[in-house]
Amino acid sequence: MKPWKREMSEMEQTSIKLPADFETYGEARKAGFLRMKQLKDQGARVVGMFCSFVPTELVYAAGALPVGLCAFTEEPIPAAEANLPRNLCPLIKASYGFALTDTCPYFYFSDLVVGETTCDGKKKMFELLNEIKDTYVMQLPHSRDEAALSFWRDQIIAFKEKLEAFYGITITEDDIRQAIRKKNRERDVMRRYLELGKLNPAPMSGYEMGTRVDAGSFSFDLDQRCDEIEARTAEVLEQWKASKDSLPTDRPRLLVTGCPNAGVRDKIIKAVEELGADVVAFDTCNGIREKVEKVDESDPDVYHALAVKYLNINCSVMSPNESRREYIGEMIDSYAVDGVIEIVLQSCHTYDVEAFFIRRFVTQEKGLPYLNIETDYSQSDKGQINTRLAAFLETIEK
Repeated sequence: MKPWKREMSEMEQTSIKLPADFETYGEARKAGFLRMKQLKDQGARVVGMFCSFVPTELVYAAGALPVGLCAFTEEPIPAAEANLPRNLCPLIKASYGFALTDTCPYFYFSDLVVGETTCDGKKKMFELLNEIKDTYVMQLPHSRDEAALSFWRDQIIAFKEKLEAFYGITITEDDIRQAIRKKNRERDVMRRYLELGKLNPAPMSGYEMGTRVDAGSFSFDLDQRCDEIEARTAEVLEQWKASKDSLPTDRPRLLVTGCPNAGVRDKIIKAVEELGADVVAFDTCNGIREKVEKVDESDPDVYHALAVKYLNINCSVMSPNESRREYIGEMIDSYAVDGVIEIVLQSCHTYDVEAFFIRRFVTQEKGLPYLNIETDYSQSDKGQINTRLAAFLETIEK
């Protein structure tokens, strides 16, 4: 009998438990509200953003705090649909809906909002957002040739100049280099944490792993955030060494790829782990994708260094995007993956189309089972997804 068909009582004895002090994404977001208010009362500068393509080093160099804006629940979507089409990505609708209803304290406390032209839906939504709060949009190229790199470097300089003009400050190259070093440290820390999934058997749940990464955006002291993640990494490693012989080795090891998954984490990632699998790797914007490559600290041109790093993020908006498939292949091998789940948010056309290449790569070149789940933030398809996940696990032999 396959492990996911055991009785629940046995699964509860063998599956990885969440730590007693685990803080959910919602709890972390609410706690962050109070910290943000205290910081604003003390005169802090705050820049709201949505996407990992925005170079946060420049925000830190401006003496400001970058904060991820609310975009991962269905609560404000009905309000957003008064102005936006219903058949639009839920992330876009939630982003706009929170601003429109003034129910995201992070948007409220942001002095400036920064967007990017990763997709047509977002860039048009930013026009509406600009009517609510000053929204600066970086024009992201969708290729990686020399012309695109030069253009993106100019966009990074333009963003720096926007911050200077907005706050009435001067951002020096030394300020930027200091911020680069701090962010590179964070990338190292977060990558080591996420790479705990390479351990076999799995040392922690993918649900905890992903939640901590996303919740970290509500911890505004970068050094403190790094210290906390380093402490958790060491704790997990120590616990794994002490208990690895008693952990189950027959649970399928899964890689999750595709769109940001915070808004669907419970009904997909938590659900598949409750069915008896381990999510050990994330090729996602809120996973290891942005952490793979650091900014080159030795580059004499800081703007070129930033442009290279951020343009190399393996998002589906890039065309062509062979590097994403190459890195997924490396992750499949290094994390000893047994199957791949791709999450596509409804109407996210770039990921939906690129899924063709990912499916072919995973099934034909790597010889592994692949499941594509297109969904939104509602709970209406929860039962159907659970059925599909169970059927998918049936295809994996351990």
